[in-house]
Amino acid sequence: MVTQPTSTLKRFSYASSDMAGQLVFCVISFYILKFYTDVAGFSAATAGTLLLVARLMDAVDAPIWGMILDRTNSRWGKSRPWFLWLCFPFVIFGVLTFMVPDIGYTAKVIYAGATYVITGTIFTGINTPVTSILSALTSDPKERVTLTCYRMFGSKAAVLLVNATAWPLIAYFGQGDDKRGFMVTMPIFAVCSLLLFLFAFRNLEETVVVEHKSISMKRGFSAMKGNWPWIIIFSSCFFFWIAFIARISMVPYFFEYTLDRKDLVPLANSLDVVSLGSIFLIPWFCKWAAKGSIWAWSLVGSVLSQGVLLMGINMNSLSLTMVGWILGILASGVALALPFSLLSDSVDYGEWKTGVRAVGLLTSIGSVFCLKVGAGLGGAIPAWILGYTGYVPNVAQTAEAVKGIEMGFVWVPAICYALALIPVLFYTRFEKLEPQIQEDLKQRRLVSE
Repeated sequence: MVTQPTSTLKRFSYASSDMAGQLVFCVISFYILKFYTDVAGFSAATAGTLLLVARLMDAVDAPIWGMILDRTNSRWGKSRPWFLWLCFPFVIFGVLTFMVPDIGYTAKVIYAGATYVITGTIFTGINTPVTSILSALTSDPKERVTLTCYRMFGSKAAVLLVNATAWPLIAYFGQGDDKRGFMVTMPIFAVCSLLLFLFAFRNLEETVVVEHKSISMKRGFSAMKGNWPWIIIFSSCFFFWIAFIARISMVPYFFEYTLDRKDLVPLANSLDVVSLGSIFLIPWFCKWAAKGSIWAWSLVGSVLSQGVLLMGINMNSLSLTMVGWILGILASGVALALPFSLLSDSVDYGEWKTGVRAVGLLTSIGSVFCLKVGAGLGGAIPAWILGYTGYVPNVAQTAEAVKGIEMGFVWVPAICYALALIPVLFYTRFEKLEPQIQEDLKQRRLVSE
């Protein structure tokens, strides 16, 4: 089946949809643990528990949002209108998350948990359409890979912008008061996020319309039955996000207390942009190897990069440590990007297998649910390790606390990347069915017309 390539405007509009969300959510992913412990004044154990409980609470909204999307019928389509409807509340609560007032300790924890949950809930509602709309932009699996690469370009551009400017802006506006710095910096990112969401809404027209009728909850969940490609994606992404978030959330601690190079935190986080080098090679990789094989090797590389990090630490070599950090960014970039494209293929598989096209439900649980629960555990596990090993903010750390930082930064991600690899080893057998699936679905739709 041959389809026309999507336009350059549509590709960059799709990139802007993920860039918009990441301008706010990236600050949360990278810096919320540090904000809670060193600015809001929560203990590491409290912060870790707060992150996990909040993530578990707002993760249950993923299937709810998925069903809402599947039942959405508007003049703009199923996914596109949510960029318009949710962009304002998303940026408002994103800002409020970093404005913890000076009230009693318990009240501060409640406020932090409430704003964190609300922001996460709205993020699910506005980020799920970024994934679900892909199947409505094109029916060509190869073009979906290309669009996913553009999406990752937008995401990584946002990560670069945030990590290159967040700490300098916080320091500049705060003048030694990080709380004030966050309060001034976050609205800047919020305004940029808002404008990008509106740009995406204007240009991302849904051209592949398959099913207009609403899908019941029971029918939606039936699309998961026997959908092994989706089960593999879900299982792998769950462990991947634990590893990924644990790694990035420990960066400020690792560089400040293990390497005694706090000045390198913006550089280390900004280097995430080098993952674009491997992400934009994905279409080329897919010409020579199966997507499942590429995915598996990217996770192998992620595990090995953690080994290089450990060697750098043990040898007290900053250069080797940075090599391990960069190798991990390159490898995990591919492991992060590919599943977003494969989720649309799993939606096709579910329709082929069961006759139900539950694009909202499958993509919300397969992407946002995994991201949020994984992020909760990825932030909580290292925080609990910090608390157990005696971490105290803004002072020289004990040898035991430094070991705790190392464990959260190196070993937790390494183990979870390895666990993410296991289900991927079984993906290629289902990938071979894609040409048959596309042809069968095409014939079914012609008959139904």
